[in-house]
Amino acid sequence: MSASGFATRLIALTRKETRQMLRDRSNLIVGLLLPVVLILLFGYGLSFDVKDARVTVVLEDSSPTARNAVAGMRGSPYLAPAWATSMAEAEQMIRAGQTDAILRVPGDFSRRLAAGDAQLQLLLNGVDSNTATTIEGYVSGALAIPAQQQADRAGNKPSGVASVVVVQRMWFNEAGESTWYLVPGLVVLVMTLIGAFLTSLLVAREWERGTLESLFVTPVRPLELVLAKLAPYIVIGAIDLAMCLLAARYLFDVPMRGSLWVIILASLLYLMVSLGLGLFISATTRNQFAASQMALLTSFMPAMMLSGFVFDLRNVPVVIQVVSKVLPATHFMGLIKTLFMAGDYWPDILRDCAILALYAVVLIAATRRSLKKKLD
Repeated sequence: MSASGFATRLIALTRKETRQMLRDRSNLIVGLLLPVVLILLFGYGLSFDVKDARVTVVLEDSSPTARNAVAGMRGSPYLAPAWATSMAEAEQMIRAGQTDAILRVPGDFSRRLAAGDAQLQLLLNGVDSNTATTIEGYVSGALAIPAQQQADRAGNKPSGVASVVVVQRMWFNEAGESTWYLVPGLVVLVMTLIGAFLTSLLVAREWERGTLESLFVTPVRPLELVLAKLAPYIVIGAIDLAMCLLAARYLFDVPMRGSLWVIILASLLYLMVSLGLGLFISATTRNQFAASQMALLTSFMPAMMLSGFVFDLRNVPVVIQVVSKVLPATHFMGLIKTLFMAGDYWPDILRDCAILALYAVVLIAATRRSLKKKLD
């Protein structure tokens, strides 16, 4: 075998593969667009920093001494303090997800400060333990500012404010375990994978094989076809959901403070959304490769990166926040974490379930419309 013959065949094959790649627009788009998306997403869109953390301050002691002790909260660029008149009001805010932490100044703060054993209570929302730990450090640093200012003025360590001890307690995640918020998030990823990614190939496969044309000459209606394709995957999704819940309870010891039936119904509702999205992609692309890549880009990756699974979405640019609010995975992610770790908070349950139901109806209707009996 001569070297010239090898080079000739290699050049010919290279030209053929290059032309084929250029003709396959979906492959070209994925090859060029996906790296750009990942670079922009990791470079600008995601951050582990916490900005404008919502901390509610409850001043049970309204003396100037107590107000001076928490004055540093206002000057921190990482904290957005709010004020509550009572612990009951602050507790309602943290349960509703309106605040990330509660800083309680007890009624005997001034008296105990004079005695040298003053304490402040810090209650943290532990649904996201990483964010809670970061906020704890920010609050501790902010509370140290008045003491440092007094020390600078006096030229030595003050005996008053510096003796304040912050007693923190984590709500909803007492152990501070990251698995307590990661495992509920995995339910979202599994439902997305089973729903959108797998079903994205169903109709496209039939378009490629020509079997869908055979169905078009039968009395079968598009809605019946859609529902028939959804049914087996609903069963598979239910089995996967059961495995996720059993693993969360018995392998990872994740608390399940919300109603089990609400968790199951909300998960199945999101599964319907994912299945509808996958079928819609499959029916419109009519190509298995393009359908699988579209499902990856529009369902699984956003569910993992832009739903709040790992990153606090309040710390990303406004454009990314707007995009995340459009994703059904974002609404289900917040709902499932609340159900697991905080319990049944019905305003959130009703709102997020209504949004998911709307997505399911719209996607199934769009899929039905795309499967009208026509071949063009």
